Amino acid sequence: MINEVLKDAEVRLKKTAEALRHSLVSIRTGRATPALVEHLQVEAYGDMLPLNQMASITTPDPRMIVIQPFDASMIKSIEKAIKVSDLGLNPNNDGRIIRLNLPPLTEDRRRELVKQVKSRVEESKVALRNVRREGMESLKELESEKMISEDEQRRGGEKLQELVDKATKELELIGSHKEAEVLEI
Repeated sequence: MINEVLKDAEVRLKKTAEALRHSLVSIRTGRATPALVEHLQVEAYGDMLPLNQMASITTPDPRMIVIQPFDASMIKSIEKAIKVSDLGLNPNNDGRIIRLNLPPLTEDRRRELVKQVKSRVEESKVALRNVRREGMESLKELESEKMISEDEQRRGGEKLQELVDKATKELELIGSHKEAEVLEI
C-alpha cells in the first residue's frame, strides 16, 4: 500500500518535470527553433488549432523561422496568432509563406525571459509540493485506518520526501539549463 502511494507520487513528479520541459521550450533563446511557435493556437475553420497542424515550420538559418501553411487562406489567421502571442515577433508574409526574423535579444529582454523561466520553475515546485502533500495525506489515511503502522507511515513519508527532493533538484537543473540558453549570446 505504501509502495502504491510512492509509485503514484513518483509518476506525478516525473510528469511535472516533463510539463516544465514542455513549457520552457516556448521561451525564446538566441537561436531560432520551430518549437518556439509550433504550439501557438491559431483560429482556423471555427476552431483553435496548434500551428504545427496547419503549417510546416522550418529554420533555414539560426535567426529565421519560415512557416508555410498547408492552406494559403490561413496566412492571416497565423499572422494574427503570432502578433498576439507574447513572443514579440513581427511576421513578414509574401502571400504564400510567413518569415519570422528573430532579432538578437537585448539584455533587458534576456533578463525578462530569465524571470519567466524562474517563474515557471517555481510553479512546477508548487505542483511538487502538492504531490507531496497528497501523498502524505494518503499515508496518514492508511495509518488512521490501521492498514499500516505509525512507523511505516513515517518511513513512507521519508521516502516520499526523498522523491520530492530528487524531483526538485531535477526542476532546478532544467531551469538553470534554460537560463544558460537564454543568457548565451
